[in-house]
Amino acid sequence: MKLRFVSSIRDIEARAWNACANTDYPFLRHDFLLGLEETGCTTANAGWQPHHCVVLDGNDVVGAVPTYLKTHSYGEYVFDWAFADAWQRSGLEYYPKLVSAIPFTPCAGPRVLIHPQVQAPKEVAEMLIHGIQAKAGEISSSWHVLFHSEIDHSHLARAAMHERQTCQFHWYNRDFKDFDDFLATFSSRKRKNLKKERAKVAEQDIQMCALEGDAITPDICQQFHRFYQITYAKRSGHGGYLTQRFFTDLLPALRDQVLLVFAYAENTPVAGALYFKDSKNLYGRYWGALAEFDGLHFEACYYQGIEYCIRNGLQHFDPGAQGEHKIQRGFEPIRTHSHHYICDKRFDTAVQRFCQEEVDHVRDYQAAARELLPFKQAG
Repeated sequence: MKLRFVSSIRDIEARAWNACANTDYPFLRHDFLLGLEETGCTTANAGWQPHHCVVLDGNDVVGAVPTYLKTHSYGEYVFDWAFADAWQRSGLEYYPKLVSAIPFTPCAGPRVLIHPQVQAPKEVAEMLIHGIQAKAGEISSSWHVLFHSEIDHSHLARAAMHERQTCQFHWYNRDFKDFDDFLATFSSRKRKNLKKERAKVAEQDIQMCALEGDAITPDICQQFHRFYQITYAKRSGHGGYLTQRFFTDLLPALRDQVLLVFAYAENTPVAGALYFKDSKNLYGRYWGALAEFDGLHFEACYYQGIEYCIRNGLQHFDPGAQGEHKIQRGFEPIRTHSHHYICDKRFDTAVQRFCQEEVDHVRDYQAAARELLPFKQAG
């Protein structure tokens, strides 16, 4: 077996990559990652230079890790500005760094990919991890594996990498028959508050529409890109990380794993929410609107997603990073994980201490957040 790094996922045959990933998790699909490159989202100029690592057994891909050479820390959602500042104050360069993640996507999933027919998966995992660590020592300051799966955790923890955790808020389908069945789990006051919030949207004469499949047209995606740009500009002062072509070229090609929820006022689209999906999960990704409408963000990004999951038998809804406002709407606090390898051992102990203190804080924060959930008390 041999290790290889490639500067574009187009250098790996799509069928081979997808077979190695062995999942319908949408963000690992070869066409999704290639689409990010081809639409200008993940390039050297964008600070996301593909540097994917694969293990070959002859000509067969038996292991892979999606990896990028980063020249900044934007679009990651595991914040390491303190690391970069420490390096700079010491007169050293933190960038470039290696990051194994799905760009602009804080959704947990596999990162260390092992072909399901491999006879020695542990050996392949170690070859990938040690190979990337060695490469990091040659060309970067560090290597960061973000929002990885529980299976990845055991591989990474054995490889002298430091764990960080974050808290997100996810929804779980307890075999609910409909939205009212879900609301029946709330305390009376919390249930009334949520119903009032949903009623505000109807009172503004706004209609919601879920678009899937052939309805995910370039024109529809162009309209959503407009929502996305306007909202990003208001919030961040720029037009967002994703290019227009990401929406108009890539989304229609991935339409079987895309859901768009549009809001209409007087038959005119005024806002929308973009989701991705697989056989068990819904992933809320982006929101945009032409103007402010009372309660519409919560309706489009949360309640419509919950109803879609119940209607289609999806078991889990990840609505995106952060957001304590999700707790009172029935989203439960869960911990997500990342692992970090520091090449310069002068910083290693300090980073390890920082990570442990952070893990303790996140654990306590999760426990406190659970106390705020709207559900009826047991007994």
